[in-house]
This record gives sequence, C-alpha cells and structure tokens, in this order.
Amino acid sequence: MSAFTIYHNPRCSKSRNTLALLQEKGIEPDIVLYLETPPDAARLRELLGKLGLAAADLVRRGEAEYKACGLGRDSTEDDIVAAMAAHPKLIERPIVVCGERAVLGRPPENVLDLLD
Repeated sequence: MSAFTIYHNPRCSKSRNTLALLQEKGIEPDIVLYLETPPDAARLRELLGKLGLAAADLVRRGEAEYKACGLGRDSTEDDIVAAMAAHPKLIERPIVVCGERAVLGRPPENVLDLLD
C-alpha cells in the first residue's frame, strides 16, 4: 500500500499528467477510479478537510449534473457534498492524498507540495 492515493480519472489530461508526475518522482500511488468507486459523503468531507477547501471549491460547475441537482451559488455545503457523492462526475480532479494532507492536481505541479 502506497503512502499516496490519487482520485483519478484516466480520461482527464490533468489527472493523467498528475499521475505521470508522481511516477516520475518514483511514487506509485494507490489509484482510486472515483467514477467507478465514488467516495461517500463522509469521505468527501474528510478530503475537503485535508484539502482545506469548501465543497463549492471542489465542485465542477460546468457539468450538466450541477444544474440537474439544482445546485447554485446559494447551495449549502451539505447540498454540494450530497450531489458530489451521488454524481462523482461533479468532483474536481485529480485529488492526491498523502497522510493528513491533500492537494488538487490543478495544475499537476501542485503535487510537489506533498513531497517535502
């Protein structure tokens, strides 16, 4: 089991580039294909805590599911987390976790912060 975990979408170039950057540094992270194995609400809250982000900062507003779920600027944290748990396509990616820290791989170089 690796010390690193990546919530990965292989169809996303940022996610692929982030994974490649980790591998270039000799890190073989545990890979969670989050579209196939979505995190539940509790795990999403844990990830948000490690990222230091609000749910509104992790949701992909451009996805059709965003509007279909009735989300908007006045949506609560609970509403957004529930929508992301039900529709993992709404989760911004990739998320890389190491211990109690996590970063969003946008840009991929953000993962270098986890290496120090």
